[in-house]
Amino acid sequence: MIRPMMGRRVKPKKFEIPLRYYNPEEEEKRKKRIQIKTRSLSRQRREKSQNLRIVIYAVALAAVIFLMSIL
Repeated sequence: MIRPMMGRRVKPKKFEIPLRYYNPEEEEKRKKRIQIKTRSLSRQRREKSQNLRIVIYAVALAAVIFLMSIL
């Protein structure tokens, strides 16, 4: 706190940014190494089974309501 009053100013920290050049071969290697599958087979199976489960529950609920209305 006393230093700025004496005429000394805080100097910004020096840093160096590592330069990166575009290398198409390296980019292809990186893409092959890091492949993200957006829709996996297990996810599709899970979605199908969930949809089927919802339909079964709806049919069962409709059957229960129908049986209650008859009796």
